[in-house]
Amino acid sequence: MAAGTAAALAFLSQESRARAGGVGGLRVPAPVTMDSFFFGCELSGHTRSFTFKVEEEDDTEHVLALNMLCLTEGAKDECNVVEVVARDHDNQEIAVPVANLRLSCQPMLSLDDFQLQPPVTFRLKSGSGPVRITGRHQIVCINNDLSEEESEDESEDEIKLCGILPAKKHRGRP
Repeated sequence: MAAGTAAALAFLSQESRARAGGVGGLRVPAPVTMDSFFFGCELSGHTRSFTFKVEEEDDTEHVLALNMLCLTEGAKDECNVVEVVARDHDNQEIAVPVANLRLSCQPMLSLDDFQLQPPVTFRLKSGSGPVRITGRHQIVCINNDLSEEESEDESEDEIKLCGILPAKKHRGRP
């Protein structure tokens, strides 16, 4: 299995894996594609919040992986607190401060691919910014629709399992 496919499978929910088809009686995942797009938004005194949301699709998982928060040109030497509003494991809305940036001591913060499930709202709780948020929007898609060519190729490569046969008994041997 390719490293990219293995990484893509890490984002799939158990339900998505359960829907994947099998070959020769073995459960194997359906073809998986993964797309990654740049993400960026800016919070300031004029735009104090930004919501990242996606359309729900059957066989698609979305992940927002945050890389960095940084003060940009025009920022004052004041505390700029950025808060993330998302859903927790009980599907309850939760607000968590993720950064406290100040031009003179900490103008930027690396979040090292901090992953969130959309919808996510970013708020500038204090300060006037501007604060730039960057990251990647990752989309993992499971393709359950196989064309005839792909089905024929799979049938040729199908794994055949033989049943276990009992051992032959030789006469005269214990």
